Amino acid sequence: MRVKIEHLTKRFDDAVAVDDFNMTFEDGELVALLGPSGCGKSTTLNMLSGILPVSEGHIYFDDDDVTNVPPQNRGVGLVFQNYALYPHMTVLENICFPLEIKKVPKEERIKKATEMAKLVQIDKYLDRKPKALSGGQQQRVAIARALVKTPRLLLLDEPLSNLDARLRLEMREEIRRIQQETGVTTIFVTHDQEEAMSISDKIVLMKDGHLQQVSDAQTLYDDPHNEFVASFLGNPPINKLYGYIKDGNFVLEDGSATVKVNNPNVKEGQTVVLGIRPEATQLNDKEHDLTAVIKQRYTMGKEELAFVNVGNQTIRVYLSSDYQYAVGDTVYIKLRQKGSFLFDRETGARI
Repeated sequence: MRVKIEHLTKRFDDAVAVDDFNMTFEDGELVALLGPSGCGKSTTLNMLSGILPVSEGHIYFDDDDVTNVPPQNRGVGLVFQNYALYPHMTVLENICFPLEIKKVPKEERIKKATEMAKLVQIDKYLDRKPKALSGGQQQRVAIARALVKTPRLLLLDEPLSNLDARLRLEMREEIRRIQQETGVTTIFVTHDQEEAMSISDKIVLMKDGHLQQVSDAQTLYDDPHNEFVASFLGNPPINKLYGYIKDGNFVLEDGSATVKVNNPNVKEGQTVVLGIRPEATQLNDKEHDLTAVIKQRYTMGKEELAFVNVGNQTIRVYLSSDYQYAVGDTVYIKLRQKGSFLFDRETGARI
C-alpha cells in the first residue's frame, strides 16, 4: 500500500510537534523515520495509526483519505517499544487476540496465528507465557500479533530499544527478513542511525518537527543537504572546523590555517563550517591542507584514531598503522574531496 502525507501538522497547545510534513511511502517499502528525541517521528507514526488526531493536513492510504478514520478501521499493525503482551495469555493466545476481537472463527485464527508464529520463528513456544520468553522472543510475538490481521501498513515505534546490543542486531535483521517476506509497507521509528542505515530502503531524517532530507542511507551520508544531516549520520561523527571565506579560500577562525576550496558559491567574508569526515583525512607530509598536532590517540580494533589540534580547534583523524605516532607529534593532513563539505554557519545549509 502507498502512503501519502500532505502538509501534516500536529500541535499540542502552543507547541508544534510536526510542522507541514509532506512525504510519500511507496508500496512495499521499509522506511525509517530517524531523528533525535523530540523531533516528531513518533508523533508522525501515531498520526498515521490514528492514535493521535491531526491538527492540519491529510493522510492517504492509496487513494483513500484516512485522516479522520478511527484506528481500528485503518488496517494498521502496531508494534511499540513496550511490547504490551498480555501476561495471562500464552504466545498463541496473544497472537490470536486481534482475530478474536474481529470474531474470526477459532479454527481459522489458530491456523493464521500458527503461520505467523512460524514466520517470526516463535512456533516452538506457543504454549509459553510472556514471562517465560526472552526480550527478543517477546518482540517476535508482538510482531506476529501485529501481522496476523494482515495489515495494510506495519508501524514499528522504537521496537528494539529494550534489547541488548547482540539481540538488537539479530532482531533488526529479522525485521528486514519478515518485511521482505510479507511485502507489507513498513515504517520504522528509531533514533539509532545504525539501525536505520542497515535495514531500510529509505530514511526520512527529521529535526524539530521538520523534514531535513529523504534518501537511501548512502546518499544521506555522502550528499547531506545541511550541517544537521552531516552531523547526525556517521560514527565517528563528522569533524567541524569554524572559519570564514577569504579570497575564495577557507580560513580558520584564528587565522592559523587556510584550505583551498573549489566552490563557486562561496562569498567573500562568509562565515562557514568546514565539515570533514574522519575517513576523508589522509596523512601526507608532501602535499597537505592542514598541519596538526596529536593530542590523543587510541585504537579501535584494527584502526587507530587520533584527536589532533588544528590551530585552536580539535578534529578526529585516522592514523596509519605503518607508522608509530606519539602524542605531541606534528602531522600533515590532506583532505579528500569525498567526505569534505562546506556549510553556511548562519543557516546550516550546504554551500
